[in-house]
Amino acid sequence: MSHRYLHQAMKLILLFALLFFVVLLVWAFQSRSMPALQIWHTTTLQSEFHSADAIVGYELADYLEQEGRLFDELEAKIVLQVKPTKQLSYERYKKAGVQNPAWPSRNWNRSYEMVPEQIRGGVLLLHGLSDSPYSFRRLAEILYQRGFYVLALRLPGHGTIPAALTEVQWEDWQAASRIGAKHVRSRIGATLPFFMAGFSNGGALTMTYALDAMVDEGLPEPEQLFLFSPEIGISPFAMVANSQKLLSFLPYFAKFKWLSIQPEYDPFKYNSFPKNAAQEAWELTEILNARLTAARASGRLKDFPGVLTFLSWQDSTVKTSKTIDRLYSSLDNDDSELVVFDVNRFDSLVPFIPAANASPLLRLKADDNLPYRLTVITNISGDSQEMAEKTKAPHTADIDTQRLNLSWPQDVYSLSHVAIPFPPDDPVYGAYQVGDSAYRGLPLGAMGPRGETRLLIAPVGQLMRLRHNPFFTYIEARVEEEITESLYSAK
Repeated sequence: MSHRYLHQAMKLILLFALLFFVVLLVWAFQSRSMPALQIWHTTTLQSEFHSADAIVGYELADYLEQEGRLFDELEAKIVLQVKPTKQLSYERYKKAGVQNPAWPSRNWNRSYEMVPEQIRGGVLLLHGLSDSPYSFRRLAEILYQRGFYVLALRLPGHGTIPAALTEVQWEDWQAASRIGAKHVRSRIGATLPFFMAGFSNGGALTMTYALDAMVDEGLPEPEQLFLFSPEIGISPFAMVANSQKLLSFLPYFAKFKWLSIQPEYDPFKYNSFPKNAAQEAWELTEILNARLTAARASGRLKDFPGVLTFLSWQDSTVKTSKTIDRLYSSLDNDDSELVVFDVNRFDSLVPFIPAANASPLLRLKADDNLPYRLTVITNISGDSQEMAEKTKAPHTADIDTQRLNLSWPQDVYSLSHVAIPFPPDDPVYGAYQVGDSAYRGLPLGAMGPRGETRLLIAPVGQLMRLRHNPFFTYIEARVEEEITESLYSAK
């Protein structure tokens, strides 16, 4: 009897394996219809940092020196080899082109430091997946202006070519973040406050680092964490993204490595996205979830640093529900806050936004024992575009409402994952520019193309996605509050 069941089980396993391979093969053939691969999709840059490079004694100076070699290699293998065509006139790899990120003032794709005359604290900034240190340009300036030594670290695989993300591993990001954290603490000394901030994938790295630092005496512990659209959980589909490796090693299926192949006109973010990046992001979120579970079980989260998170209630990149269920429901110290930017609940818009029914305000009303402060930035009422701050303190049923001097722009119905850390006057992604002469390229945040469908080589959805946060002044004010409180406590 058991032999028969075993035989049937083997048949089912073989059937599922065959079905999986057929689906994989169909998917691979579909990938051949994607746009042609360019040199920045196929080249390997040998100078990139890997976790194996972080031997004893390897410090930030070594990381930056290696990064310098990497960008020299980028220049030699890509920029000097590109033969621009009319179609590629806005290509980021066109030497001296308007979209080239090598501005006269600074190439924001590279790691950078900001050092005030009098250092009052230090912060490590970790950008998101496919992004660059440019993502935290404004936050870096805010912290620097208030006396913080700032290190915005370029994470491995970023700031160069999309092909770099076909080979990167999450352990490379972890090793780099540890080098950065140790440097910040050594730079500011043992007593000044040490912050960390992470955007998207950088948020997952920030959380993972902070949890590791609680049990590893060799890692300096941060006193405060800032998270922007954190990647605490993503689609389970990413778990099987690297199944492409079964076929993509064949030249015929070379495009199968990619989820998207797009023109690279954005100076500080890759538009093309490889499947390996999704797989590594998934593995990082699973590692983080395991760390959180272990810390909760051992009671260590009572001593976890305060976490201030800003996110959009609607986010097509990460799962906001995981930020609440995995992270915030685990916190146990009353020092953390979740700030949610709701969708535009103006009455005339609500019928066009089915997701408007899934209001974060329902959590405010339903749970009187939240272990964190919850703030929702939303319409003051359904007949107004003006905004209010609705806050619920930990372990209370009371909701405090404060009117804000902010309103929804007429053409905006929600924020987005990528919009959160960018102010409206950002020279690249903002709604308007304020005279930053370093950038002469496309106003990516202000573009609103109109015309017939299926004509543009760039996806319309990408061009129409909100790239800046019209409520960034609120974030700036909240960050300043945390800085002031931390510096006062440190006295």
